[in-house]
Amino acid sequence: MKHHDDDGLTRRQAIATVAGAAIAAVPGCTPENRARPHTEARAMSTTQHPRTPTVYLPHGGGPWPFIDMPLGDPAELRSLATYLRSLKTVSTAPVRAVLMVSAHWEEPVPTVMTSAHPPMLYDYYGFPEEAYRITWPAPGDPALASRVRALLSAAGIASAESADRGFDHGTFVPMKLTWPEADIPTVQLSLKAGLDPAEHLAIGRALAPLRDEGVLILGSGMSYHNMRGFFRGGAEVASSSQGFDRWLGEAVALPSTERAQQLARWSAAPGGRSSHPREEHLLPLMVIAGAAGDDRGRTAWQGALGQARISAFHFG
Repeated sequence: MKHHDDDGLTRRQAIATVAGAAIAAVPGCTPENRARPHTEARAMSTTQHPRTPTVYLPHGGGPWPFIDMPLGDPAELRSLATYLRSLKTVSTAPVRAVLMVSAHWEEPVPTVMTSAHPPMLYDYYGFPEEAYRITWPAPGDPALASRVRALLSAAGIASAESADRGFDHGTFVPMKLTWPEADIPTVQLSLKAGLDPAEHLAIGRALAPLRDEGVLILGSGMSYHNMRGFFRGGAEVASSSQGFDRWLGEAVALPSTERAQQLARWSAAPGGRSSHPREEHLLPLMVIAGAAGDDRGRTAWQGALGQARISAFHFG
């Protein structure tokens, strides 16, 4: 949410004004050398109030952490669960809310949930009854939803909202591990139908200011998502997933312009299309990378589901 003082200044403008006044009062700070201290003061402010990172995470399969299901190597699953729990401390800046981009929601235009008390959406089938009794009653954040729409509009991106949408398993599964107390305001943002990587990079760029407003932007998907491959396994799956995972790790670490160019051409990468016959589980990464700005990415966690290599990527 954008904050204003009585004169209509944004909080950032107000802080800059106060910082400028403080610099002017420093002995020896003449008009000729004020530009340099002002720059230093801005750097100090950034250090004191760091922006949140952006994170692309693998959410695993179905409700895997909360029911007994033969998903993969128990040691690998424990590793993924440990990683997801660690995300609560991923940001050195205080986190007041989460904006989650889930692979499991697509709309004609980017759409945000606006409910103050989002319901659960069990968007899976064929699991034991207890899978449909999982709860994660985190509050929504209607003001954040409005802020998301305002930022998209300012970038010329049409958007919509949904008062009825609930937390799907791309959100409640990892978030129940990360914030089991369900006390973090959370808003979901959909993908845009068509799954154009350049459009999703632009969506992320439009949302980047949220990182300076205490919002942690998360993208929930899977760096490998070929269901037949998961069940088939074998050397071919291992090779294609490892090749694409390696390419992704190199791509996210590039400077922002080169990174965007590479990610927009992901389907031509080694193992790209075989890792993602349909790319909805990869597209949250595009939003995260767009919101990262000049922050380079890194592989923060790496593991496997079956024979397939999967990774998490952090920026900032």
